[in-house]
Amino acid sequence: MIKAVKGTRDLLPPATEVWNRVETTAREVLGLYNYQEIRTPILEETQLFARGVGSDTDIVTKEMYTFEDRDGSSLTLRPENTASVIRAYIEHRLDQRPGVQKLYYMGPMFRRERPQKGRYRQFYQIGAEAIGSESALIDAEVIAMVVEILERAGLSGFQLLINSVGDHDCRPQYVERLRLALEPVAAQMCEDCRRRSQTNPLRVLDCKVEHDQPIIERLPMIVDHLCDGCRAHFDAVKKHLSDLGIAYEVRPRLVRGLDYYMRTTFEVVHGALGAQNSVLGGGRYDGLAEALGSKVHSPGIGFSIGEDRLVMSVEQTQAPKPLDLFIALHRDAAVRHALLLARDLRRAGHSVELGQGRLKRAMELADKLGARFALVVGDDEIASGRYPLKDMATGKQQTLTPDEITAQLAAKN
Repeated sequence: MIKAVKGTRDLLPPATEVWNRVETTAREVLGLYNYQEIRTPILEETQLFARGVGSDTDIVTKEMYTFEDRDGSSLTLRPENTASVIRAYIEHRLDQRPGVQKLYYMGPMFRRERPQKGRYRQFYQIGAEAIGSESALIDAEVIAMVVEILERAGLSGFQLLINSVGDHDCRPQYVERLRLALEPVAAQMCEDCRRRSQTNPLRVLDCKVEHDQPIIERLPMIVDHLCDGCRAHFDAVKKHLSDLGIAYEVRPRLVRGLDYYMRTTFEVVHGALGAQNSVLGGGRYDGLAEALGSKVHSPGIGFSIGEDRLVMSVEQTQAPKPLDLFIALHRDAAVRHALLLARDLRRAGHSVELGQGRLKRAMELADKLGARFALVVGDDEIASGRYPLKDMATGKQQTLTPDEITAQLAAKN
């Protein structure tokens, strides 16, 4: 038997109903903040991620699905979508459009990492990018939008973590301090940290190896070495969040895993997910467009929600929507009549399932399907224009006209 590839999975009902509900909620909130959808290709040139995400990141060095195309070019299944959105922004000259460009996306990403709870090799993200402003107000608005999406999707008990990772003025000096601080302790750390201490010391702070955490806790904190501009920006972000009544915790070692972040970074964690407890992450990337070839300074900030993890966190609290009505056909002659009745009820917004066969078995199936009501259509019902409607929860039965049935279903919604 052929099975799904390791690290991928089939999304089946009723779980897909929760997925659709989460995505519908996200679209509604994103629309309220004036974000519009962008759909980028799943395949991109490998160089896009090497330059945009960072050649020394785990994503590029270990996790990307990369292959050589027939023309010799190197292509990669997108491991994230911010670089793709910025590529599209540059390619299609969206900087020529008025105002901040607010774009959102939903779709699959691909990383070859060890599958574990809430983490898959084909995973799904809901993300957004606001491009064209350096304002701390935009940072706070993006974070507020994230919080609203999570709350409306049914997630509670989550924690917002924020930090600033500086900019091109203050971060190089901090990185050098970090490099010096790592020299005497790097040999005690994991292999990745030993390598990063030389190639990209900031990535050491993103290490999740438990043994390394006490060492990391003693390293210099970037918030203590911000320049005046970055400090003022971070203070403004925190003030805006406080004004909005949004609780947060400053995590001085929150740097995220991608090289393009600068200034504001943030993450939302949730206890239901265990060790891999991050639901989403994001931050500001004011130099990314230039790194990808833009001649126009295009500062931006964005986030991506791990939809797999979000759904996992909320699906236990969201019961599947029940079937409104099961119509049992008592005679073959009732098929045409029942089809028309079902059509009218569906047009009125009610879910309907048709069943043929013996009446007892039809009622048993209606119960197994979780139908709220069951309706019998036979010769006598067609002749009288009235149908026995059974409430499956209470067992109560009423004989009603089609209009009365529609009203009864609407009243119970």
